[in-house]
Amino acid sequence: MQGTTGTPSQPTATYPPTDRTVPTRSADRAAYDKELVHAILDEGYVCHLGFVRDGAPVVLPTLYGRVGERLYVHGSTGSRPLRMAGAADPGLQVCLTVTHVDALVLARSAFHHSMNYRSVVVHGTAYEVTDPEERRTALDALVDHVVPGRSRDARPASRKELAATAVIRLDLDEVSAKLRTGGVNDEPEDLALPHWAGLVPLRKGYEAPVPDPALDPATALPDYLSAR
Repeated sequence: MQGTTGTPSQPTATYPPTDRTVPTRSADRAAYDKELVHAILDEGYVCHLGFVRDGAPVVLPTLYGRVGERLYVHGSTGSRPLRMAGAADPGLQVCLTVTHVDALVLARSAFHHSMNYRSVVVHGTAYEVTDPEERRTALDALVDHVVPGRSRDARPASRKELAATAVIRLDLDEVSAKLRTGGVNDEPEDLALPHWAGLVPLRKGYEAPVPDPALDPATALPDYLSAR
């Protein structure tokens, strides 16, 4: 795309704030940096996909994958949201969220208990992916999002499996991150109270892989698992 000067315009490093992505409370915790948003999305496993069905809100937990400025979600071709997104016009209006809880914040007062967290909220219109090449790219991204490199170490989906799988695409256009970091925010008059206060950090970890009972004992553990 050409800019007004005739030179190629450079992609922006931030998402433009909108009425839906600017929080009405604790606006100082909002961020629109693309690198930060991508990092939060890439670290997660499960998103919550919200939409309206028959006039009522519905929120579904599901896996997702990111390719550049696009998120992909997959499911059965009989899934209601995927069927709704398959309509040529207008697609499916959705709100997709991903959240990480990094610490519990225990204050001296009940009011100031909180959590340290990182979250992303994406608003937009989801569309069904029908192009065969994009569908395969999306499905590989979904597998690799869970375990990077895994799509190259598994049988690709068969025609029958592809026919039973629907994929929807959500572009990262209207996006915001929100974060809470730091310690306890107790009132000055509460600091002398005899109650423990501080952070309880949370962390994500991995146990040793457990092989399938039918696995050939000669099959080596892949490098992408042994490194975890």
